[in-house]
Amino acid sequence: MSTMGDHVTEIVIFTLLFLLVSGMGFVAARWRAPNDMAHLDEWGLGGRSFGGWITWFLVGGDLYTAYTFVAVPALLFGAGAAGFFAVPYTIIIYPLVFLVLVRLWSVSHRHGFVTPADFVRSRFQSPTLALLIAITGIVATMPYIALQLVGIEAVLKTMGVTGDSALARHLPIIIAFAILAAYTYQSGLRAPALIAFVKDTLIYIVILVAIIYLPYKLGGWGKIFDAADAKFDASPNPNDGILLNAGNQWQYITLALGSALALFLYPHSLTGVLASRSRDVIKRNMSALPAYSLLLGLIALLGFMAIAAGVTPLPGAKEGSVDSNTVVPLLFDQQFPSWFTGIAFAAIGIGALVPAAIMSIAAANLFTRNIYKEYLKRDATPAQEANVSKITSLVVKVGAVACIVFLDPQFSIDLQLIGGVIILQTLPAVALGIYTRWFHRGGLIAGWAAGMLLGFWMLWQIPNAATGRAHFGGSAFALDKFGFTDSKTTVYVGLVAVAVNLLVAALVTLALRAGKVPDGGDDTQPDDYFADEGDARASVPAQPTSTDPDLDPAPSPKTA
Repeated sequence: MSTMGDHVTEIVIFTLLFLLVSGMGFVAARWRAPNDMAHLDEWGLGGRSFGGWITWFLVGGDLYTAYTFVAVPALLFGAGAAGFFAVPYTIIIYPLVFLVLVRLWSVSHRHGFVTPADFVRSRFQSPTLALLIAITGIVATMPYIALQLVGIEAVLKTMGVTGDSALARHLPIIIAFAILAAYTYQSGLRAPALIAFVKDTLIYIVILVAIIYLPYKLGGWGKIFDAADAKFDASPNPNDGILLNAGNQWQYITLALGSALALFLYPHSLTGVLASRSRDVIKRNMSALPAYSLLLGLIALLGFMAIAAGVTPLPGAKEGSVDSNTVVPLLFDQQFPSWFTGIAFAAIGIGALVPAAIMSIAAANLFTRNIYKEYLKRDATPAQEANVSKITSLVVKVGAVACIVFLDPQFSIDLQLIGGVIILQTLPAVALGIYTRWFHRGGLIAGWAAGMLLGFWMLWQIPNAATGRAHFGGSAFALDKFGFTDSKTTVYVGLVAVAVNLLVAALVTLALRAGKVPDGGDDTQPDDYFADEGDARASVPAQPTSTDPDLDPAPSPKTA
């Protein structure tokens, strides 16, 4: 294994660029800053003032992370064509969310909503449902933040920055996240918005150079695909290959669709959207963001290049295991001069900072608005809200670091897959709630519970052969457990769970309507969903005075 002495140039360049963007993070507090940052609109949403370019870099930097940079090629390196699911799902989603996000932005702009749970609270007049949405968002986001650390750790391991003890091994990551926590606390969403320009520019430069230089050096695309084909032909897993087969096609399709539906349900994705200045900014961004998917397709091909280059992953945490996340860093380390490798490593490291900052802010906003203000201090001032959110964002980052220090990194990856299953269960209340008030709030709560229970039961049944774990080993569920005879066919757990969620929500809604069970009201109006920049923002609806707001009488259901 290489040592730090073999990577001095790479370490110096990585450190300098890391410190540069950290300085930008602190300076961001004065970038487009208002007179008073002590408000969630300013600290957590950048004043809701970001235009087209800033939003494009911010949302793109939020969705295409350091983990994407290392994990997607690693999946192609290990399994082949199945890893390409990430490319179509990021294309599928943009036309769908185009229809939803402009309406969500408008109603949030009109009412001052900061989180998706704020919208649900007002739309269905149900603090209970809003609490479930908030907790779901926080739980699903935590392992996602931890995975950004996996990307940084892969780079540090490749540069030989490791130690014998757990503390020495993770100390660089702890320091990096301490710096991240400091400038996020000070600058809020403005910090990742400013850093995103540097992060995405570096990644575009690195990938465009790699996609031209590496095929030339490795003998052309024909040799690259031939090498990959030869490796998968020798694999004991029949589903590995440069093409899909009957055993993994359903998994590929359902994983792509389920991941697409989950992408913009994550609170950090919506944070970037709500920070936009107008509906037109959202429309232009949903049209332009597929450009990132082109980049993602090029990044994915690095996995096949690593096969052709003969890359061998570094050892994993457990004896006899390998760390597949080191495939891309090793490819750059072996094929490029040290100065360019340092830039590539910095791109991956900085690529972790932007989404990690946004995710921690989004999770903190959920806690502040939908737990602290709703249940602990209803008369909290805007300054108190901002302060609680800042402190919570620090706690969230500490939790993410703890996941990496105390858990097997492979398990944190599995946790992210579980997170996708979890966040999908908010689709009926958030995404469908944007268009219709037909669902009874009791039906949505029942559907959420059914989807969660089924999803966790299915995840419990999935083993992980690579780690020897009997449960929670991924998200590919074998259909033979449902009684189907074809045991080779698997499907994505999240899509099955959300389908059951919707079915239960609809059936319970019909039953509650038939029983004339009160359904609360709707604090939004049809024209709220078309409000635009400059429209006067209404005051946030007053908190209900009833001790059980979910039992308040309701008007007949309506569609906005």
